[in-house]
Amino acid sequence: MKSMLNPRWVVVFLGCLLGPTAVAYGQFGVPRQLQGQSPLGAETERTQRWMVGIRVVAARGPCAGIYGTFPVPVDWPEQDVKVVDEKVSDTVRSTQIRNLPDGVRQMVIVAPQLNYGEQAEAVFTFEITRRTQPVPEDTTIFKVPRSTSREIRKCLASSPMIDVRSTKVRMKAKELTADRETAWGKVEAIHDWIKENVEHTNDPLRGALETLGTQKGNHEDLANLFIALCRAAKVPARTVWVPNYCYAEFYLEGEAGEGIWVPCELKEETVFGTVSRPYMILQKGDNIQVPEKKERQRFVPELLKVKKGSQPKVEFVRQNLGIK
Repeated sequence: MKSMLNPRWVVVFLGCLLGPTAVAYGQFGVPRQLQGQSPLGAETERTQRWMVGIRVVAARGPCAGIYGTFPVPVDWPEQDVKVVDEKVSDTVRSTQIRNLPDGVRQMVIVAPQLNYGEQAEAVFTFEITRRTQPVPEDTTIFKVPRSTSREIRKCLASSPMIDVRSTKVRMKAKELTADRETAWGKVEAIHDWIKENVEHTNDPLRGALETLGTQKGNHEDLANLFIALCRAAKVPARTVWVPNYCYAEFYLEGEAGEGIWVPCELKEETVFGTVSRPYMILQKGDNIQVPEKKERQRFVPELLKVKKGSQPKVEFVRQNLGIK
């Protein structure tokens, strides 16, 4: 069994993962503008351990040129991450971290060759401390941002399945927010309308525009529609991806111009501005460029490529080991 702790990348990996401080946020490649300065406090805190990784088995015959990627959790203001264990087999030649836009982080593994029946494994155990946020005591102080960074402006534009340019989306956003005096009230009106008028289903993904037209959609489409309407109302918003689920969050500015990101869950019964449980955050954003893909991605998934030989059996590991 080969240890992950080698000079090729250990300094980068552990140096980033072991520090839950403000400095660590910057080390993770999360733009400072995207981090916000959340004054919302911590309502609850939960520490869990998650096992994340990949196992590749040459079950049908030898294969060569094995290249795999999988996303790994990173620090956010409401989440601290550190690595506590690792298993990397001798058949894996290299493991390294790759940073993508919006704070997305991937593990990239390379295995030169596997003979029939051999396995390549790279599995890491993370300790995730996740805090939930209570609703601010005074929501009247928040304003729609007037001047935003490039990163925040990205959260005002169209994304895959989130068409902000649609006339129907823009008209609906104007209708819902017209009589609301505060920025918080405008976003709450969008939230309330979706909760009261859009039926949650288990149908295939529709996209924001079709969800608006049919007033039906799965949990991802509820978030899509909320984000589209917020952006049409000039409020930055984005998707938060958690295991097997997603929700939305929106961005407002306080009295001193400090920016905050506020969560918003559309499927579960929650108080507006909160989430139902302290989910492990996998990624944030919904318009991400991945080197291996031509199209921009809503979510950066796992990937496996093999240059030669039989197609191996692959298992992408994402397992909750429970509360610490």
